[in-house]
Amino acid sequence: MSEAVEKAELDRALALDIVRVTEATAVAAAQWLGRGDEASADEAAAAAMHREIARLPFEGVVVVGEGEEGDCPFFYMGEKIGAGSPTGASVDLAVDPIEGSTLCAKALPNAMSVLVVAERGSLLRVPPIYMEKVAVGPGLPEGVISAAATPTDNLKALANAKGVRVEDLTVCVLDRPRHGNLIEEIRSAGAALRLIGDGDIAGVIHVTDPVQTGIDMYLGIGGAAEGVLAAAALRCLGGQMEGRLVALNKEHRAWAKLSGITDLKRTYALEDMVSGDLSFAATGITDGTMMAGVHHSPTTITTESVIMRSSTRTRRWIKTEHADPTKFD
Repeated sequence: MSEAVEKAELDRALALDIVRVTEATAVAAAQWLGRGDEASADEAAAAAMHREIARLPFEGVVVVGEGEEGDCPFFYMGEKIGAGSPTGASVDLAVDPIEGSTLCAKALPNAMSVLVVAERGSLLRVPPIYMEKVAVGPGLPEGVISAAATPTDNLKALANAKGVRVEDLTVCVLDRPRHGNLIEEIRSAGAALRLIGDGDIAGVIHVTDPVQTGIDMYLGIGGAAEGVLAAAALRCLGGQMEGRLVALNKEHRAWAKLSGITDLKRTYALEDMVSGDLSFAATGITDGTMMAGVHHSPTTITTESVIMRSSTRTRRWIKTEHADPTKFD
């Protein structure tokens, strides 16, 4: 067996392994579905994801996680986790045990568990602060969007690239007070808005299939960690994204410094945030536009997941019935 074929088979096996991780995490989070307790849902999900990753045959290094060492019990920046491997394989990890904690607590759509496993050194390490993002889907001229451009200019450029009017475009934006001026400008430009309460990873991913989702562009400020996770998905599916870190206070600036970020005005292209080979896995916690959530029957628990690989540009949907939810084999 050639080295290339062997690596491909190992990569496929690992892809299935990380889906098992997000499945277990989603099931743990779903125990708190609709109970209004975000903290307990977060804690249960993080503990489940940490336990499952610790069993995987690699040494993982948390690059995008829950915070700095001492600030969180699981997934602090730089934490090493995994069962190790005979070859000493080491990978970057980007984790979000619950993307949309509020969505889970309120039983609203699009909560999910997300995990990215990437070649070592291929993920941008970001502090637990914010990121201003602009993203569009595949099949467009390079450089059609820019984080330095105004929303109006980005909309005009996208409309020109697609051969449509700005009025034919729909933009996804997090429904936050900080986006008041952005929302007003988008509407003044003539585009339609899709406001979402939480879940900007899903919001970014939606631009990859505008025919299905109705979303042509993602704009706005969300979590920096979620920005890197979304960029990982776009690397697998195609599309363009740019981001700029946003520090709102002294604490944010201190976190940026600890992470080695010296230029908060820098614009990061998709390739700056994610490079090299990676696998992206997500499992629905609540029903959403991408995946069904966790569903219980008297004898089984059903989950729905997606696994994507950048090297092959493949996207696989996996629906699993768990007869014994304590075993994710």
